[in-house]
Amino acid sequence: MSDTSPSRRLLILSCSMTKRGGPQYMPARDRYDGPLWRTLRRVDPDERKARVAFVSAEYGFRESTTTIKNYDRRMTPEIAAAVKAGGLGTRWPAPRTQRRAMASGEHPGMHIASMTEHGHKPFIDVCLVGGALYLDVMRHFVDLFQEDGFVTGSAAITEICAPIGIMRQQMAIWLNSYSRNADGDASAGGRR
Repeated sequence: MSDTSPSRRLLILSCSMTKRGGPQYMPARDRYDGPLWRTLRRVDPDERKARVAFVSAEYGFRESTTTIKNYDRRMTPEIAAAVKAGGLGTRWPAPRTQRRAMASGEHPGMHIASMTEHGHKPFIDVCLVGGALYLDVMRHFVDLFQEDGFVTGSAAITEICAPIGIMRQQMAIWLNSYSRNADGDASAGGRR
């Protein structure tokens, strides 16, 4: 039987314009406070149904436990193109000036590698949730993750892009599609 445990499921969310105040840096999962993130905290408060990552204009692709500051930067077509062009090795946030000899920040490759035990436990079920620009970036990363073995080639990929109420409902359904059968074996149901 294949391993369909929550650690093999990946939920990628778009960042949120609404953010919680608090310390200068806090985990993204706690900082973002838009409707999708509130639904995530309600439906899967301890990340037992899926591993969670996000895509943002400020940070690119990151694991949801990454500490972030409160910021105000929206995804634009130009930023989406720059994030995609960088691939898995470009560090974000992008430097504001050209004066730095060494780029600061973190890159998507380090986050996805950590989340999959360096590819030893690739994701087999992936859900992408967000607006069109974010989904475009997410799709690009999932393609790269598949090329590098962080997501299996046969992975179920669910995309959710709709009015916010529908996105919240469909994301909750996807998260709850993971269950344990009577023997305690993990199973994933309700895939699209």
